[in-house]
Parts: sequence; structure tokens; C-alpha cells
Amino acid sequence: MKISKAEFAKGVIGDDYTMKDNLPHIAFLGRSNTGKSSVINSVVGKKDLVRVSKIPGKTREANFFRINDSFYLVDFPGYGYAKRSISERNKMIKRIFWYLEFSKARPKAVFLIIDANVGLTALDRDMIKILGENKHQVVIIANKIDKLGKIAAEKQLSLIKKEARDIPVLRYSAKTNEGKEELIKKIMSFVYG
Repeated sequence: MKISKAEFAKGVIGDDYTMKDNLPHIAFLGRSNTGKSSVINSVVGKKDLVRVSKIPGKTREANFFRINDSFYLVDFPGYGYAKRSISERNKMIKRIFWYLEFSKARPKAVFLIIDANVGLTALDRDMIKILGENKHQVVIIANKIDKLGKIAAEKQLSLIKKEARDIPVLRYSAKTNEGKEELIKKIMSFVYG
């Protein structure tokens, strides 16, 4: 199955009708500047569906994108951006956890986007632990793989996979679309599987 239609549905801060229309959700989480918005644009084949900024911390609400009129991709604010106030960071983290744990719109899967150059950080490991404790299906997307040479990329992916244990890890480049077909198949398997 391919993505033939993608449109912005709504930016959400709390409980909203978007979460009650019975369409499945696929959540995209990650630290600031890992390329969450760019990955979504790449997957849907539109350069401007999701606003992309070089300034970390621009996404401030959960942005819902309706795909093929049959499910949502949900782009969350990045966690861990240090230049925000502590209270603002805490509010965003609370929103993410509210959605993941308490909303009626439990996602079919959570795709955790990391920077392949950096690997898993302490914040990523904490997020993986929390997602696991709450029985979420998790897939790690190692984005920006194009910035590494072939040998360095294989070495870094091996380290990430070792640390991720049983969690699937997909190599990805939002810039070159490397890994796009595999990611779409994985998303569709959660939505329709």
C-alpha cells in the first residue's frame, strides 16, 4: 500500500475530537532536531506538509496529519530542548505522556526518531523504558544516516541495534529517502495488520 493523500488535520494540545474519530494513530517522537518533521515529509512525499525549521523546539503541539483518509501520523514536539524554560519543557513532556498513557487515542505504534550520528541518548533510553512499561509497540528510526560514510553507518547502526535489543531499528535518510519503502511498509503493518 502506498501513501496517496496526506493533509494537515489539526494541531492539538489536549483532548480533542481528532482523537475520537476512530482512525488509528501512528506517533512520531524524538529529541529536538532529529528530523521528525522531515521524516514525515519524506514518508508522505511532500516537502511542505510539515513545517521544518533549523531552530530546535519549533513544534509546540501535537500535529495530526490525516493519511489516505484512513489513519493519522502524529508529530510531537521534540523532548529535551535545553533552551526552553523548565516549566515549558515539563508541560510538553506531560502532554506527550498524557497522549501516550491516558488519551482514548492510544497509538498503534510509536516511531522514535533518533539522529544516527548521535545514537541513543539518555533521554531516548528513558523514553524507550517508559514506552515499554506502557506496552507500546516501538520502532526506532535512525535518521540522518546519509551523513555517515558506509562503514561508519554500519558501525553506528550495529551499536544502536545492540542497545535497542528487541526493538526494530530502521536506517533512514529524510534527505535521500533511504529506507522510505521499508518505513511505509512498517507503518502500514501497524495500521492494517
